[in-house]
Amino acid sequence: MARTTVPLTLDLLDALDAPCRSCLFWERDPVHRDQLDHEARAREKEAWVSEVLREWGSCGRVVLVDGRPVGYLTYAPAAFVPGVAAFPTAPVSSDAVLLTTAWIRPEHTGGGLGRLLVQGMARDLVGREGLRAVEAFARTGRSRRGTTDCVVPGPFLARVGFKTHRAHPVTPRMRMELRSLVTWRGEVEAAWERLVGVVRRPQPKPTPAAPREARNPRP
Repeated sequence: MARTTVPLTLDLLDALDAPCRSCLFWERDPVHRDQLDHEARAREKEAWVSEVLREWGSCGRVVLVDGRPVGYLTYAPAAFVPGVAAFPTAPVSSDAVLLTTAWIRPEHTGGGLGRLLVQGMARDLVGREGLRAVEAFARTGRSRRGTTDCVVPGPFLARVGFKTHRAHPVTPRMRMELRSLVTWRGEVEAAWERLVGVVRRPQPKPTPAAPREARNPRP
């Protein structure tokens, strides 16, 4: 089974057909999004992705299994994410980008695809000027209004290396230093190289047999 990640595009966003395809919890302020129907929200989602791609750069990764998109995550500077205002643990640190959405088809969960997406995010972000970390508002419970349905689960964030940066009983803000992403990525790639080296290690060539005359010299 071939697994890889690629940058998020509008075509892939459509192909995912995710429940959050038309959700604007992060991308638009509550007053604006509450005035839109389903189709208008989907268009607004596309407009947001296009805006961030144009003005900032890659803002998401999609995971493919045998060429089929089965999950994705999105991230952007807080300036592009009005939904941040809903959280008591805001604002996001000035040196961090915000991980907003992470979703994988239920039949593909538990197979390490989330970690693969985070690794792809690391490739996008490492080296971008002014960035030192990725932060995320984590879901550890359910608020009365159900807003945490749109938030990445805290246990997942902890498994892939995020640590609590500002505590809260429902939506703590968690953080992962980019240098940790670099180290983790390097360790993964080094382990892969060692594995490939074992598989492909050339076998020593047999020593050619000595000529008969050399093995049995004449008296």
